Amino acid sequence: MNFLNQINWSVPTWDLFIAILFAVGALLYGLSMGRDRVIVILISVYMALAVVGNAPILRDINAFQISLNGNYAIKIGFFLGAFLVLFFLISRSALIRTIGSNSAPGSWWQTLAFSILQVGLFISIGLSFLPTDLSSHLTPITREIFLSYWGRSAWLILPIVFMAIAPKQASSIG
Repeated sequence: MNFLNQINWSVPTWDLFIAILFAVGALLYGLSMGRDRVIVILISVYMALAVVGNAPILRDINAFQISLNGNYAIKIGFFLGAFLVLFFLISRSALIRTIGSNSAPGSWWQTLAFSILQVGLFISIGLSFLPTDLSSHLTPITREIFLSYWGRSAWLILPIVFMAIAPKQASSIG
């Protein structure tokens, strides 16, 4: 409640937009996508993050005077491009059928939990690509939740843990 009292509603900040994106995005996004689709998107996010962070070809692009480390917009663009390509390929592959095509759509609380974890992961990844001089303008609570050592670790690890422990849905085939 103290956080709400600190918000200056007449002069919105990026932190307010991030909070609104997180709340509304998680709710609407998760309920409209469904559990299985959200899991495929999560897998695509992790794969895109691995590609952007470790692909040697992206280090070679740095050699051609296009610095990915210095230009956060290009790095975010590569991440989003890799994510979209991977999502398209995975959603058309046998992986989506393996995840749960024969299962019920999933309970609303699982879908909501997955979408909260996914939107938080997206925000954490996006903010991590920003240079320090831009991210330093965010409020301390936003930096703590999405950019701190523990915050980034939690957003990266919790979706995996939840995928592992979330109960599988019973078969809808009667």
